[in-house]
Amino acid sequence: MIKEQPQSAVASQRVADILAERILSGELKPGSRIKQDELADELRTSRIPVRDALRMLEARGLVTMRANAGARVTELTTRDLVISYEIRERIEPLLLAESIPHLTEADLADLRRVIARNEVCTDIDEAIALGREFHWISYRRNETPLLAQIVERVWDTTQSYRRAYLKLAMGGGNRTHDVEHQMMYDAIASGDVEVAQAVLVMHIRRTRQGLTRHAHRLAGNGEDAHLETSLIATE
Repeated sequence: MIKEQPQSAVASQRVADILAERILSGELKPGSRIKQDELADELRTSRIPVRDALRMLEARGLVTMRANAGARVTELTTRDLVISYEIRERIEPLLLAESIPHLTEADLADLRRVIARNEVCTDIDEAIALGREFHWISYRRNETPLLAQIVERVWDTTQSYRRAYLKLAMGGGNRTHDVEHQMMYDAIASGDVEVAQAVLVMHIRRTRQGLTRHAHRLAGNGEDAHLETSLIATE
């Protein structure tokens, strides 16, 4: 018999899902204050589910809670960002190696479909979603949930910064990520774990270097202006 979740838990999860979507989509920027009263009124709920939802998102690294300062969307310094990408460089190749031997023909077909869609994609948000989809398809057969949870947390907390960099890269006609995804697919399809890992590391490292190298160009650029304080002021 399946137990139903208490109504309060369902309400908290609903609020957490809505907030997470707003953060990951870029609607709520890093450093943005989350006003619990206003959110409760908007979503027609009490403050208790909102408070519980914020705690859930804090555990995911999406929200930072401070005494007497309330809740804000997590903001990363340059050092935070560099460390996050160094974590990705070390852990994601392990996750990929765990998954590759178990990927099916259907998985490979899914990867090809994502590559095909990405090649004609011109929308930033769609490109981010497709990039994430490609990588998580390649990881989907892993049997190491702890690694997957760590990677997902790092992806979530850096997504706003990745969006800003991708906006700059795509605006300049840079489609390097398309080539790297194809190279990764070729290695995965042939079962060459070492090559797939090497391409993945190169792929992640290039983004990290691009984010830090071009931070000054992102500063003050409309929706990406938050990078001025989070990436430059700490350098």
